[in-house]
Amino acid sequence: MEPALRPVDKTTPSTEVTAKTQGKPSRQEAEAAALTLLRWTGDDTTREGLLDTPKRIVKAYEDLFSGYNEDPKEHLERTFEEVEGYADIVLLKDIEFTSFCEHHVLPFVGKAHIAYYPANAVVGLSKLARVVDIFAKRLQTQEKMTAQIISTIDECLNPKGIAIMVEAQHQCMSMRGIQKQGATTLTNSFTGIFKEDPAEQARFMQLVRQGA
Repeated sequence: MEPALRPVDKTTPSTEVTAKTQGKPSRQEAEAAALTLLRWTGDDTTREGLLDTPKRIVKAYEDLFSGYNEDPKEHLERTFEEVEGYADIVLLKDIEFTSFCEHHVLPFVGKAHIAYYPANAVVGLSKLARVVDIFAKRLQTQEKMTAQIISTIDECLNPKGIAIMVEAQHQCMSMRGIQKQGATTLTNSFTGIFKEDPAEQARFMQLVRQGA
């Protein structure tokens, strides 16, 4: 005999539907959630030092995760064609960033190095740094962030090739779990000329390491 089917409870929407229809929690709800976590630690949330901490946490999150409110492509819209025929590599080194691991919401801190071969135009160097900053100010993995940065630059500039190296230290490794201090994670990605020509990859690596 087949088991009876359970009736569908239409008063309890699925998690996916709920997330789409309910939207972003209010600031009050976010502060209440922060208060709950503080209480869960075992501390006294009524003491003076913690009274305004939930508000401070939410305010800090607004800045730390402000990348969700920006479109990185907008910063790459304006390009410059007057480069007097320059067609060699353009490299921006040591773009410092702080991001947060999406698994434990702990920081990882490091630098990104980006190079590209212009096709018809170049972009302001600060705009490359802005793209890094926008993706860094989201919950991330280093691998995903590396892929997002190079994909966005490639789509917007359509250069002859892009190379990116990201190196970072993850506090989810140093503060918890295996607790290894000073371990560095390195991720690379290449398109176009850099992907096709190992000599160009080697040149990029050499330029990045010069003066390091």
